[in-house]
Amino acid sequence: MFNVVVVGADGSPTARRAVEAATEMALMSRGVLHIVSAFSPKSYADSSGSKEFVSLSNEGEVESLLQSLSFIAKNRGVEVRTHAAKGAPSEVIVKMADELNADLVVVGNKGMRGVRRVLGSVPNSVVHSVNCSVAVIDTSE
Repeated sequence: MFNVVVVGADGSPTARRAVEAATEMALMSRGVLHIVSAFSPKSYADSSGSKEFVSLSNEGEVESLLQSLSFIAKNRGVEVRTHAAKGAPSEVIVKMADELNADLVVVGNKGMRGVRRVLGSVPNSVVHSVNCSVAVIDTSE
């Protein structure tokens, strides 16, 4: 049913719950799980006022996170692949889903309530942009 399952993840406990749910869906359908995480170099002004290009969330940190999260799927016997990409989280998830020809994208519901719901959130952006089925998982604590 879902041969290619994509889940977006960051370092939060809610993202871990989304990965756990995506793992179960991939397990039930004997699909491949793709865990995707975005990183975005940020700039800031130092004390002299000049702008420096500093990575607050770099590729190495993201790769380490993805490696850790991949064990959730591996321990359940699910084939898993990880993807780190530079960019906004929602854009990276949608792009990877398109590139992988995903059957299902799994996202947590973090940010789908309150002000972020109106101003935009990763789950809302993904739901409205991706070209496949989407499962929004209740990851609230």
